[in-house]
Amino acid sequence: MNSTTIITDTHTHLYSEEFDQDRDEMIQRAINAGVTRFFIPAIDAAATQSMYDLEQNYPDHVFLMMGLHPTYVKDNYEEELQHVKTELARRKFYAVGEIGIDLYWDKTHLKEQQIAFRTQIQLAKKYKLPIVIHCREAFDEIFEILEEEKSEELFGIFHCFSGTFEQALQALSYNMKLGIGGVVTFKNGKIDQFLNQIDLKHIVLETDSPYLAPIPYRGKRNESSYLVNVITKLAQIYEVTEDEIAAITTQNSKDIFGI
Repeated sequence: MNSTTIITDTHTHLYSEEFDQDRDEMIQRAINAGVTRFFIPAIDAAATQSMYDLEQNYPDHVFLMMGLHPTYVKDNYEEELQHVKTELARRKFYAVGEIGIDLYWDKTHLKEQQIAFRTQIQLAKKYKLPIVIHCREAFDEIFEILEEEKSEELFGIFHCFSGTFEQALQALSYNMKLGIGGVVTFKNGKIDQFLNQIDLKHIVLETDSPYLAPIPYRGKRNESSYLVNVITKLAQIYEVTEDEIAAITTQNSKDIFGI
């Protein structure tokens, strides 16, 4: 890729404790690789201060979201949602996320997850912000709420999209772009088999680091610089240059986040 290419990681947990030993070096590696825009999803109130610290240290590179992650929806979810409301009213964010439903780890709080998802979608509409959806073994439950909440004001990203072609089309019908990361490089990831039927204008790049590292790093800690491996794979799938993948997906991220 040429040296002026701007690559955008639309989903990275840079505040994760897995980066505590080498966070600045890891971020610098990404910037050196052309990954210069990092969008940071929230998980719960405990992560907020470390997100603000990142923003202060990298004001030209780090852009924050606010939200309650579905696997952090517990008995105190109302208190956590109040934190989200307070922060959204207090300062600027670029998205409400990551929000959604996760039935992989725990199904006991499904009702609370549904309430939290719906509440946060309505907050995103109020503040005219995109949503960033976390979906794990919950496509039907998520589509049910999106169907009820769909409107011109509802838009965003289906983070770490790992569904079928039909589910991809359904996600697009709700004004969502598909967040594509390391899974597209996996032999059993399956999305590589139909992705070229989806126009590149609907795709954004993400790592979800420290999770879901692409081949050849699968099973190791992921980091934002590895986005170049995802770009290489997408260039093969779409039969275009890596620079084109980077340029189109960064433009798509600008369309979503407004920056």
